[in-house]
Amino acid sequence: MTDQRMRRRIVGALSKRLDEVGLDDVPDARDPRGKKWKLATVLRMVVLGMVAGAKSVSELEALSSDLSLAVRRRLGVPRRLPDTTAREILCGLVPQSLVFLLHRLVRRALRRKAIRYDGLPFGVISLDGKATALPAVDDWYAQRQTHDAGKLTGVVRTVNAVLSSSSARPVVDVTTVPASTNEMGHFQTAFESLLRAYRGADLFRLVTYDAGATSLENATLVREQGVHYLLGLKATQPSLRREAERLLGGRDAAECDAETVDADGTIRRLFLTTVEPGLCGWQHLRTFVRVDSITTDKLGKVKRETRYFLSSLPVARLQAQQWLLVILRHWAVETAHQILDVAFEEDARPWIEANPRGAAVVMLLRRIAYTLLSFFRSVTLRSDHNREMPWKTLMRKVWTTLVAASHDDLHSLRRHLLPAPS
Repeated sequence: MTDQRMRRRIVGALSKRLDEVGLDDVPDARDPRGKKWKLATVLRMVVLGMVAGAKSVSELEALSSDLSLAVRRRLGVPRRLPDTTAREILCGLVPQSLVFLLHRLVRRALRRKAIRYDGLPFGVISLDGKATALPAVDDWYAQRQTHDAGKLTGVVRTVNAVLSSSSARPVVDVTTVPASTNEMGHFQTAFESLLRAYRGADLFRLVTYDAGATSLENATLVREQGVHYLLGLKATQPSLRREAERLLGGRDAAECDAETVDADGTIRRLFLTTVEPGLCGWQHLRTFVRVDSITTDKLGKVKRETRYFLSSLPVARLQAQQWLLVILRHWAVETAHQILDVAFEEDARPWIEANPRGAAVVMLLRRIAYTLLSFFRSVTLRSDHNREMPWKTLMRKVWTTLVAASHDDLHSLRRHLLPAPS
């Protein structure tokens, strides 16, 4: 792909997606007197900065100053955005007042058939928590981690939902975990947020979570809503763990139901068994799963790890290889977290440190930026080579495009009509 075609693709995609999400619909609680910036314009520039790899509000200001005239006109950012203005406006927002933007972005992708289930017969969403440390505490968004005279540390936590059945692996929902609870206690809120956001869309039929949310109460909640679960199983559920080990622990490699070998030589073997209803009081439990992972390091040392899972989905609903794929895809949410930490540098460069609510707002907007880029990378870019482009490389291309794209580059770039919001 030529540089000009890439620039046109980047600007065209950013223009369409940012128009689609409806930034003008975000509630603005500021006093209308003396407002110099529209909230939608600020949010547009913040997301542009994030997809371009800006690591601070000062870098955001620098990018806003350097935008080419053609990009300003196309993307609607008229002038430089001061870092103090951006910080003040972001700290005045409520994180969950922005999450509908993410839902709308995903629903638009569904409408234009940009979401396909890769290797699985239905949608699967993987949930997991992520925490970012700050030198500040408010006991609402940031939970205190230090209780002595040492360095003050607070942690802002989110539960992120990744559509692991899609090759794009987009974040489709995010909720902030209150300081007063933990992931187990927050599971109901996170799951009900998903249901509200995508009711009627048939986006997913199975949710996965690690052992941190495994409880009869959480599993029952999922099944009562007509969704299936696949949950990690550890010593926190001792009776179920013993039963899983009794039924599956004695099987050897020759008895596995499915096996994969990665390019690095890692071997994974899957073992399945049906569970009689009502075991340990779990009336909806149908399947135990065991997965063995065998890895060899550079020194030839072999490491073996065994994980157990439980699911309400009957064994026959998926082929054995698909069961293994679902479990391997669960870690897509951890991959998304790694991208947020490595490419976006969320933990090292959170943008706002002294205000936990402002930090949470930035985290939510960052997940919108991640999802926007994930769709661009896996759907808009046509060639396999471009779809495998490292995230940091893609973000550098976005930055270069925003400051260098000319009127000739964007000449006759097609405008589009927006459908009604959904």
